[in-house]
Order: sequence, then C-alpha cells, then structure tokens
Amino acid sequence: LEIIVTIINMNDNSPVFKQTNLTKTIPEDTKVNTTVIPREDLSATDADLDTIYYELRTEVPDTGGYFAIKGVNNPEIYLQKALDYEKFKFTTLLLYARDRPVNSTDTTHTATATISVFIEQADTKPPWFLPCAFINPDNNICISSPYTGRVNISEQSTIPLTLEPGPIYAVDPDYTLNEKIVYSIVGGDTNKVFSIDADTGNLTMNKAATSPETFLLQVMASQVNNIQKYSVVSVEIKVINKSDHAPYFKSSIYRGTVSVGLAPGSLVLDADVPSKPLMIAAADDDFTDV
Repeated sequence: LEIIVTIINMNDNSPVFKQTNLTKTIPEDTKVNTTVIPREDLSATDADLDTIYYELRTEVPDTGGYFAIKGVNNPEIYLQKALDYEKFKFTTLLLYARDRPVNSTDTTHTATATISVFIEQADTKPPWFLPCAFINPDNNICISSPYTGRVNISEQSTIPLTLEPGPIYAVDPDYTLNEKIVYSIVGGDTNKVFSIDADTGNLTMNKAATSPETFLLQVMASQVNNIQKYSVVSVEIKVINKSDHAPYFKSSIYRGTVSVGLAPGSLVLDADVPSKPLMIAAADDDFTDV
C-alpha cells in the first residue's frame, strides 16, 4: 500500500524585518516623489513564505501626509509632499508587515519597524532685511520696510549714517546654515555719493551732496556662497539744509481755561486773554519769520 502524505504549511511564523529601528536624515529641499528609504532596507521576510502586506503610519501629530509607501506589497518609502523645516524637524513612522491582508479574518501575524526621520534644513530662503514683518501664517516670508535717513547739503559725514528704523542689516533665515551675507548698492546712487561696507552694511558718504534732493538707493544683500540668493531694499536719503538750532517754545508756561461740561472739541481759552483761544507756538532760528 503506497501512502502519499502532504504536509500543509501552517501559518505559525511572524514576518521579520531586517532592522526594527531605522534612523534617516532627509534634506528639506528633497523633491516630491523621491525615494527616501529603499525597498531593500524595509522588506520583511516570512518563514512560511507568505505574501507580506505593508502599512505605514505616522506617530508624531501634524506630520502626516508627507511620507508614503509605493504599494501594499512594496514598502519603499517616498516623499509625497514638500518638506518645510519651519513646520517640523522630526517625525516617527511605523511600518507594519502582516502575513494576511489588513481586513482578513484569518490568523494574522504582524511585525513592526520604527523609522525615525530627521529633517535637515536646506538653503531655500534669500536673506531677510531686519526689521521685517511676517505676512503669512507659516512665518516663512518676512517683508522689510524701506530705510530712511538725512544728510546736510554741502556737508560730507565722516561716520556711518544714522538710519530709521535701524542700521542696514540682513540675516540668512536658514538659521542653522547662517550663510555669510555681503552688501552692495545696485541702484540710485547718482554721482557715487554713497558707499556701503560689504561686510557690515554701514552706509557712508564719498563726498557731499550739493543740491537739496532725495536719493533712493537700492541696496542688495546676497549670500557669499550663492549670489542668486539675494534680497533688495530701498534706502531713502534726503538732503536737507543744515540745522544749527533746536526749536524752542516762545513761552515756558501756557495757561488756559475750560468750563465744566464743555463738549469735546471745544476751544481752550487763553487764561490771560479769555476772549482768545489758547495758542501754543514754537520757533526755530534756522528759519526766518514769514
């Protein structure tokens, strides 16, 4: 009697990952659809020779949707949404490997691999002139106001000019890189009256301005390592007549009177001459009376 015995493979083994803990650093400027972790680093094996089904989840809040796997049977992880270092710098991914489909009622064994992903800041932003104001909720666009200053006609200042709201200064917003920035005047400097220090941004005069005009300089801040990363700001310099005297009040004390219950906007009367409104006047000896 010949007896043929067939051994049926029992599902008694769990899938096994080659590595259960992986760490990956990904540059911020990685292009969408780029593979960030290859299949060979993530594939699981099963001694029962079952087909492996994969599922990827994100553990850290507000970092979901950036990474995905190529398919239910392909654990290769790729980038599906552009990264932003300002939004998050780290996330944790959990990759599950099952020997049965997710919704199967059969006995299922599962293995888990933990993937720690660090985002590395990239050189993505041009310099920002300070002070500046953010114009979007993500705080990755900062707009500066023009700088303003004054110089006296026919007088050359020997020190850096004082500007509002402060000195010319720019920073690299990719702060972990903090690339060196240089300054230059790229427009508006009629007759080369002004110079700017390439390293400090201090604005000085080469010679005196000879007419009462307004210079609207265009100052550029660019990265030394990449001149295409630059920003331009306006610097308005007004040429004025020199002021030798400070303004002063014609009287040290002014006295006025008001009635109880007087309506807002009513005139305050001169205490010495009640028939006249109180007048407060200042004078400046730099200007003749008109």
